[in-house]
Amino acid sequence: MSVHFDEKSGLVPCQTSWGSWSQTMEEVFIEVNVPPGTSAKEVKCNLGSREVELNVKGTEIIKGRWFGTTVSDEATWTLEDKCLIRIVLMKTNREAGNCWSSLLEGEYRANAWVQDQMQRKLTLERFQRENPGFDFSGAEISGNFAGGGPDFSNLPK
Repeated sequence: MSVHFDEKSGLVPCQTSWGSWSQTMEEVFIEVNVPPGTSAKEVKCNLGSREVELNVKGTEIIKGRWFGTTVSDEATWTLEDKCLIRIVLMKTNREAGNCWSSLLEGEYRANAWVQDQMQRKLTLERFQRENPGFDFSGAEISGNFAGGGPDFSNLPK
């Protein structure tokens, strides 16, 4: 990443029955609540470039195909405080227009408001990268932000 962007500021989580997921232009973050006292030996996590399978204590938590493709050898998962699994995925398409509308194909879909907020966040992140000297931390976006926002690349400099 060439320009610093605070990924955690303004992340828009999509709540699920097991926790939540959120995204930036480059990454997808997943937080899975597990029973307190869970050990790493009780977690079976297979993170592929197109699919996932997560089982905890023999119970299937997440299984299916990712909404988009990921770089499988850069995916990580950690068990924190024996009660929370954090998964970080690297998207293969790292453009602002690549806003996942669901975590898996057909499952864990963001509602319309959450999807709108996620796309706004990714558009702000894109603006920050294109304009590294400006501070977009308090910026609000209105109008055309879907698909990564307006394209200013062919404007005179």
